[in-house]
Amino acid sequence: QVQLVESGGGSVQAGGSLRLSCAASGHTFSLNYMGWFRQAPEREREAVAVMVSGGGLTYYTDSVKGRFTISQDNAENTVYLQMNSLKPEDTGMYYCAADRGRLGWTTAISTAAFEYWGQGTQVTVSS
Repeated sequence: QVQLVESGGGSVQAGGSLRLSCAASGHTFSLNYMGWFRQAPEREREAVAVMVSGGGLTYYTDSVKGRFTISQDNAENTVYLQMNSLKPEDTGMYYCAADRGRLGWTTAISTAAFEYWGQGTQVTVSS
C-alpha cells in the first residue's frame, strides 16, 4: 500500500506562485508514475503534470506548459509541483497520484492509470 499526503495549497493572486508537495509513504519502491491532477467545480478531474519516477518522460497539459514544473526528491519520497504565473483558471482541488505503471505511458494522463490518491489540496487564484 502507498499513502500520499499533499500540502502547499492556498490562496494567491494572479501572477503569483505556489509549490505543492506530495509526501509518499509505504511501498514507494513500487511506484513508477507520479502525477498531479486538478478538479474545478463541476468539471472532471484532469491531469496537470505527470512524470515517470526517477526521471525521463513527463507530461504537462497545454494550459500549464512553461508555468508549472513537476519534480521529485527520491531521498525524501516527495513529488513537487512548482506553479508560477498562476491564473484564475488554475483554481481547483489539486490531487497527487501514484501508480506502479500498470498501464502504458500513453494512458498515464487518465485517472484510471493511477491507483493511489492523496486527499487533495485547494488552490485558489484570484484576479
